[in-house]
Amino acid sequence: MDATIVTILALLFLSFVALGIYATVKVAKAAKRGVDRTIDQARRTVEDTTLRAKSLGQIGVAAELAKLRLALRGSMRATQDALQAGAVEDASLRESLDLFARLSAHGRELDEDLRRMEREPDKAYVAAQLPALTERTERITGSAGALRQAARDRARRFAEDDLETLSAQIDVETGALRHWTTDDRTTTGTSGRTGASQDAWYESAPGAPGQGPGQPQAGDGPQAITAPDPRTTAYPWEKTARPESAG
Repeated sequence: MDATIVTILALLFLSFVALGIYATVKVAKAAKRGVDRTIDQARRTVEDTTLRAKSLGQIGVAAELAKLRLALRGSMRATQDALQAGAVEDASLRESLDLFARLSAHGRELDEDLRRMEREPDKAYVAAQLPALTERTERITGSAGALRQAARDRARRFAEDDLETLSAQIDVETGALRHWTTDDRTTTGTSGRTGASQDAWYESAPGAPGQGPGQPQAGDGPQAITAPDPRTTAYPWEKTARPESAG
């Protein structure tokens, strides 16, 4: 019995140790990726700043090479951001990401060639290679721009379609929320008919002019009209009939 408990405790201890080691390794890898990402971003920022300085502060082939590298890096980075952001909501862009990965390989190769040309001491050779490098840069940036614009147009079209559908649903909902306008029209029509029927009730009610007791009825022949006796008639403002006067 005691040996079993000791074995269970030992297994639990080993399990916790293994779990702790696994968690430590995962955290260390995540931290390393974060550090590498920060270093890469800092390196890119420094390099872009250096290229801008060269393109503005130098003349000749050195400035042209810096401008080509800036255009290439900026276009590729913008396209990558657009495709990765769109692929989160649109799975069809994953194929575009595969194409962009292949294009990125050509872009990386071109960037390395431009970098080597910056270190080339023979400026005449660099000037001779510059037209071909410019053409390659324009082809790659053009393809990257086409992918980027297509992804943005697709996202904008989906947003417009979704907005149109949402607007139609909102119109239906607002019409349902304003149902009282229909009820008011129905109530008004019913009230008008009720009022018309109520306006006619006195014509046939007892005591109405021309319909009370002692009054001529429709279809009856000529009848003598008897004047009320002022001695026995009670008027509306009197509670009881007036007594007959003496004599």
